[in-house]
Amino acid sequence: MTTHTRIRKFNTQDTYPEQNLDNDLCQAVVANGVVYLRGQIGQDLDTRESVGIGDVAAQTEQAMANIAMLLEESGSRLADIVKVTIYIIDPRYREDVYRTVGKWLKGVYPVSTGIVVQALARPEWLVEIDATAVISDPANDQE
Repeated sequence: MTTHTRIRKFNTQDTYPEQNLDNDLCQAVVANGVVYLRGQIGQDLDTRESVGIGDVAAQTEQAMANIAMLLEESGSRLADIVKVTIYIIDPRYREDVYRTVGKWLKGVYPVSTGIVVQALARPEWLVEIDATAVISDPANDQE
């Protein structure tokens, strides 16, 4: 039997009180040794406050810090990321975003997809980063 561990459960009524939503979600799901993360944005996971408003690099830093924290809570780590998808609302943000993500993922070599979208869930959010990682034994890491 497959066991799924759901980390940091929440309801969208709390996250988006200004919207008429009622969805039960979580920040991460661990299933069969894989960690699936919810898209992360420039928002403090504990306070739900948006950070870095108007600053795409600061929002990217917060998103990556969230990813690192969620992976740790899931029993994984940044070095175990296998795929990232990066959503930006303006192609001019690409260099700042990728430079910031690159600092966090130096030497990791995940596959990556970048997408320019019209908007994200809140108007102040400029970037969202979705990551998938595995839970591995550091002693058995292979290139």
